[in-house]
Amino acid sequence: MAKSDQKKLTGKQKAAILLISLGIDVASVVYKHLSEEEIESLTLEISNVKTVDNERKEQIMEEFYSLAMAQEYISRGGITYAKEVLEKALGEEQANSILNRLTSTLQVRPFDFARKADPAQIINFIQNEHPQTIALILSYLDSSQAGQILSELPQEVQADIARRIAVMDITSPEIINEVEQVLERKLSSTVTQDYTQTGGIEAVVEVLNGVDRATERTILEALQIQDTELAEEIKKRMFVFEDIVTLDTRAIQRIIREVENEDLMLALKRASDEVKDIIFNNMSNRMVEAFKEEMEFMGPVRLRDVEEAQARIVTIIRKLEEIGEIVVARGGGDDIIV
Repeated sequence: MAKSDQKKLTGKQKAAILLISLGIDVASVVYKHLSEEEIESLTLEISNVKTVDNERKEQIMEEFYSLAMAQEYISRGGITYAKEVLEKALGEEQANSILNRLTSTLQVRPFDFARKADPAQIINFIQNEHPQTIALILSYLDSSQAGQILSELPQEVQADIARRIAVMDITSPEIINEVEQVLERKLSSTVTQDYTQTGGIEAVVEVLNGVDRATERTILEALQIQDTELAEEIKKRMFVFEDIVTLDTRAIQRIIREVENEDLMLALKRASDEVKDIIFNNMSNRMVEAFKEEMEFMGPVRLRDVEEAQARIVTIIRKLEEIGEIVVARGGGDDIIV
């Protein structure tokens, strides 16, 4: 098959052919790292592939290998390093082509140097910047880094910065470049020419999950006054059902006593083995047998019902935490149990 024909293939089609070429054993391992929606979509694509000629297989395998190696170079030394290595190996034109695809499909993000820097250094550098600038930088950092930095900033600006992260939508490459220029002494960065989306509810939730409990309370109380709807939405997402594995035995047992059995059964229908194990390990043998029997008797359940049951349990966990019945560990020192 000519390369011009291959270019007409969609990303999903190429992924399907790649998995077919790699074989069942490797494909099954890849599936473990995909979401349910991705698995369904990819499986449908694979089912539509009837035959794969050797030339097409080799071309797609070669493309995948080039992208994988480029991503490895980026991880090891940044985009500048990756560009230099790829240009020496493949030439400037092909190197640029691979990097352009990576920056658009794998979302190579700006501020790579900041994610490798010590949070204390970043705090010293950004603490006098405008809250919007700080929010932009924090939205690109790892959640643990961003949480630590937000905790150390003055309380009077913490809620404002958290709100700005939550409502942030898209930022033009010109603005990102302008902010990055301030930090160019640490590492030069390259951004894509596309508009880059960052921030949002999920971003601020990740950041708040990384701050200490006192900082979280201060920020949420201030947000409650500024934007009640936003504060409530953030609270709903602060602790997800799978985070139960981080709780101690006493908390797990307290939750089991508090929640409705039907909700717990529904929630466990789509829970990970780790969550099921920690729940069942905190039940009596008789109760475990009864639960498993009832869950089996339930048969198939709707995903929406499972998610709603998990959400109700998370709400109970949050309430138990608020009244001091259980401890949900976070960053910082005020949640350390002694």
